[in-house]
Amino acid sequence: MKKIFTLAAIICIAHHTAHAQGCVAIKGTAGICSKPSDAKGWELNLNNRYFKSYKHFVGTEEQTQRVDQGTNVINHSYELDITATRTVNLRWSLGLTLPIMSFKRSSLYEHGNSGRFNTGSFGIGDFRFAAYRWMFDPKKSHKGNVQLGLGIKLPTGNYNYQDYFHTAKADSLVLGPVDQSIQPGDGGTGITFELNSFYNFTHKLGVYGSFFYLSNPREVNGTSTTRGGVASASAKKYNTDVMSVPDLFMTRAGVSYMVHQFNFAGGVRVEALPSKDLIGGSRGFRRPGYIVSAEPSVTWVTKKVSFNLAVPFALKRNRTQSDADKRQTIDTGTFKQGDAAFADYLISAGMTFKL
Repeated sequence: MKKIFTLAAIICIAHHTAHAQGCVAIKGTAGICSKPSDAKGWELNLNNRYFKSYKHFVGTEEQTQRVDQGTNVINHSYELDITATRTVNLRWSLGLTLPIMSFKRSSLYEHGNSGRFNTGSFGIGDFRFAAYRWMFDPKKSHKGNVQLGLGIKLPTGNYNYQDYFHTAKADSLVLGPVDQSIQPGDGGTGITFELNSFYNFTHKLGVYGSFFYLSNPREVNGTSTTRGGVASASAKKYNTDVMSVPDLFMTRAGVSYMVHQFNFAGGVRVEALPSKDLIGGSRGFRRPGYIVSAEPSVTWVTKKVSFNLAVPFALKRNRTQSDADKRQTIDTGTFKQGDAAFADYLISAGMTFKL
């Protein structure tokens, strides 16, 4: 049973990596997933993620001319998730996560097309607390199990972070909120639901699956999208003059194989920001969409420390219609759909310490 629990722990370690790759602002979808253990104690996980988004999509169609013409938006995104997990008993555990985020965004259109300039942000993201329970008795369910988690996300991150934008004359600056994709927080108090599962065919070979959903009942957070300017009549009519507080979700599934202290895994991951929220309204500015990625990973497990590396790479990217897009389509009779920039891949590396 010890070997099987070790494989389950490795699968859970890999589960810490989850972050969307682009202007579709999916942040903080990393789950916690503790292993079945009757030893009370703490674990500390430090997970780093980096990606560069620069390819624009409308629907599933890549706007290759944006890169060719040099008009594309480029986001450099770095995030450190600090997660502490407390094992209460064989079935129950508690998790706390605080992200630290650093973003840099390069564009022309945000600066009156007077040149390519940067804006950025840095700070803590939204704090999460969750409780988890293994649904089957780990003493009896040796080969597989299902873990459910329920938590709360608090709006501790700055959702009105501001920087200076160049005007069309390029020799003057105006202070305004940075783009939604690089805001450290979203301004909403949310509810998180998680499902983590594994099944081991042998001591070496197993499969895993997980699901994470963040429900944000708040509709808008009041942060302006005008970058220090004045909202247009159209933006006010379709409520894109302020930022939305959207729901987020992520799901993963794959196969895992253990060789000595190393675990090699491969699977598929889907991350999404829906156009319609589960609870509450869906107005305000948002870039809904989803990304499907292949997710190879490797984990090295020692007695006190575990190291993991994952490099998901995009298979499909889709910028879907927002609430505002749909309403404009109905009003004008002309199909409306905005764009968003996505990354090709994501680098995720972390370590877990037994305290």
